[in-house]
Amino acid sequence: MKLLRGAERPRRYAGIIFLLILVVSAGFAVSAFAAGGGEGGSKGWVSADWARVLNFAVLVLLLFVVLRKPLPKMLNNRIDGIRAELSELEAQKAEAEQKLAGYNEKLSALEDEADKIVQQYVKQGNEAKARILKEAEASAEKLQQQARRAIEHEFEQAKSKLQADVLEKSLKKAEEMISSQINESDQGQLIDEYLQKVVS
Repeated sequence: MKLLRGAERPRRYAGIIFLLILVVSAGFAVSAFAAGGGEGGSKGWVSADWARVLNFAVLVLLLFVVLRKPLPKMLNNRIDGIRAELSELEAQKAEAEQKLAGYNEKLSALEDEADKIVQQYVKQGNEAKARILKEAEASAEKLQQQARRAIEHEFEQAKSKLQADVLEKSLKKAEEMISSQINESDQGQLIDEYLQKVVS
């Protein structure tokens, strides 16, 4: 906005600046004619010099009349063009700032979404880990129970086999002991006693 106010000044002072330029130009022209002094160089001010000054004044006046309206208009058009460019640049700047704010907002939303996704994956990973550990514990418990049952079964089989072996060896030993201690007369007596018990 300050730039636009500063741009209004040339419109106000365009005519004054133009007049100052004309006056300074006329002053230089008069000095040049006076320094030339006509054809002799030292005759002073002659009528030819007046004609030149008059021609120059008419030219300056003609230029002033001709350029009085187009020059300020041209300057005003240039000022308006600069204003329009500034307005367009400000609009583009506002639009760019708005886009930047939108992009920052989207970026923030994407970061939040990424954090949510990471947290969700971490949660799913922890749940999967807990589930796998629970399943592993259950499988280990089942394997322990199966191993315990197998060991107990093997132990019972070994125990039964051992008992059968011990019983067989004991019977064999007892038979050997009995057969070594009983003679034929004892065997006959035992048979008689057995028969008497059966008959009675």
